[in-house]
Amino acid sequence: MADQDLTREKTVEIMREQRFVMLSSVTADGKIVSHPMTPQQVEDDASVWFFLGKQGGQADALAANPHVNLAFAETGSWLSVAGTVQYVEDRAKTEELWDGQVEAYFPGGLEDPNLGLVKFTADSAEYWGIPGNKAVAGAKIMWSKVAGTEAPGVAGTVEL
Repeated sequence: MADQDLTREKTVEIMREQRFVMLSSVTADGKIVSHPMTPQQVEDDASVWFFLGKQGGQADALAANPHVNLAFAETGSWLSVAGTVQYVEDRAKTEELWDGQVEAYFPGGLEDPNLGLVKFTADSAEYWGIPGNKAVAGAKIMWSKVAGTEAPGVAGTVEL
């Protein structure tokens, strides 16, 4: 796999293309756990906004250790972004990001007492992938298996 220069701009582009992400955190007893999340917004500086309950195991883990990882994946490419999270009290931002799908998790709407706004601040990112769309990536992977060659792809790292 060839090395590629990964930039903040490319990282943000990849992050914005994905509807779902896995957020991994560390529990108080040291276990690494991952939860599927929907980014509400990805900023130009690679920070990400999420809605997350203020109560429960995930909230407890984030309060004890705000260091987390976001994992983005699709056929043939993966992006891992390390950073920290914090709950933010910002009514205007909450209203800006609110959509009808969020209400399924917070039935009290914007007034739900468990509704929390979380900001992820990125520190670094690592990328592994095959250039091209999903079909191209799948074909390249299959061809490398048939041909008995090294899997095609690039890898890169960036400090954000």
